[in-house]
Amino acid sequence: LPRYLTFDSTETYMYIADYGNHRVMRYSTSSTSGTNGVLIAGGIGANNTNASLNLPWGIHYLPSISNDLFIVNTGGHSVIRWTPGALSGSFVAGVPGVSGSTSTLLTNPNGIKLDSYMNMYVVDSGHHRVQLFCANSNIGITIAGNGSVGSGATQFNDPRGIAFDSAMNMYIGDSFNYRVQKFMKL
Repeated sequence: LPRYLTFDSTETYMYIADYGNHRVMRYSTSSTSGTNGVLIAGGIGANNTNASLNLPWGIHYLPSISNDLFIVNTGGHSVIRWTPGALSGSFVAGVPGVSGSTSTLLTNPNGIKLDSYMNMYVVDSGHHRVQLFCANSNIGITIAGNGSVGSGATQFNDPRGIAFDSAMNMYIGDSFNYRVQKFMKL
C-alpha cells in the first residue's frame, strides 16, 4: 500500500512509504514495473521502536539541508528521522506508540513538510490540526485547525496532505470536508 513518494535531488531515485509493509523503499526512476526496490527504513513489522516503522505515510526529503528522510509513523503517532540505509532512526516528534492532543503528542499524523530552517510542519489528522515543530524541538505549536472536527474556515475533518508554494503559503488537504484549504504565509 504505497502512501506517499518523494524524489532525491537528482530525481535518480524515489522513496516510497510502503504503509502496509511498514517500510520505506527506494526505486530507481528508470525502473520498470516489477522491479525490486531497496529497503531504506523499517521492514521488520509494525513496532514503535527506533528500528521499525508503524504504518508510514508521509515522507519529506530536503537534500539542501540534510540527506535524512523524515518519515511520518501514522500508526506510531510519531515522526522519525532516518538516514537512508541505516538500521535505525531518531524520533523527532510525538511519543512512539502514544496518541494524544498535548503539544508533544500526535494522533495518526499523515503529512509532513520541512522548511529551509528545519522547522517541521506535521498534519495531525487525528486531532484535526497542523503542528509546527521548530528546529530541534519536540514541542509542537498548533498553527492551523483547533483540535476539533468541523467544516468552518479554520477547522478540518481528517486533514492529510500538506504543501507550500514559493511564497510559503500553506495548503492542507482536508479529506472529509472534500477541500483544500489555503493559509497565507505564516
